[in-house]
Amino acid sequence: MKKKISITVENSLIKEIDTIIDHIYIRNRSQAIEHLISTALGENRTAVIMAGGDEEKIRIGKEFRPTILIKKKSVIERAVEKLRGSGFKNIYIIARQAVLTKIFDILRDGTIYSVKINYIEEKKSNGSADSLRLLKGKIDSDFLVVYGDILFSKINLDELWNDHLRHNAAATIMMTTSPRPSEKGTLKVEGNKVLTFTQKPKESDIYLVFSPIFVASKEILEYSGSSFEKDVFPQMASRSLLNGHFSSEKETHIHTLNDAKKMEK
Repeated sequence: MKKKISITVENSLIKEIDTIIDHIYIRNRSQAIEHLISTALGENRTAVIMAGGDEEKIRIGKEFRPTILIKKKSVIERAVEKLRGSGFKNIYIIARQAVLTKIFDILRDGTIYSVKINYIEEKKSNGSADSLRLLKGKIDSDFLVVYGDILFSKINLDELWNDHLRHNAAATIMMTTSPRPSEKGTLKVEGNKVLTFTQKPKESDIYLVFSPIFVASKEILEYSGSSFEKDVFPQMASRSLLNGHFSSEKETHIHTLNDAKKMEK
């Protein structure tokens, strides 16, 4: 049941609100305000944790990258707690069967973390974009994506999320800096618009890189290509459809037992 109310808002805010009206999903100012309020309260916020890929390639001893313990708490638990603290109550986890089983043993249905967890089994995949397409028909609104082998407790997800909504972007990727850009996706940016995206260039004098967190509309599931980094993001950048949000804080990758031991210290 909806109720009509009267509110007073600064003109500058009205202009910002009007920028998210696309006349398709959000048709007028009232719907835009309702969408922003529900999003801010976390009512409809959805996040996806990508933990797919060959099980043996992400194995660390008897565990996997998302399930290995860092100070008695797994990487996946830390991710869910961070997401919940940022208002993401509906969480999808995509992984192969053995990894999902391990994760389910830890998280169950998410009740103990005050979230709802949906498990999506990946039988095969040639890349991150292939994996995410398993969500077709399951997500109707914008959503956050984080990779399942990173720690990101210091990153401000609210700022990324709100920046995405403010610019009504097709996708907004988190950006940070790296002294080794050839190991990541490098970005050429003007303002908040990503002009080029190059995955792991052999040489680069660009030190602005992709941090494996992004927000997207469901339309991103329609793009061709197996990998976001190799196919989809370069394609979107060439069409001026990819935005970037800079973070001074950085994620930490947990790829090996040595990575986990470093974080223990």
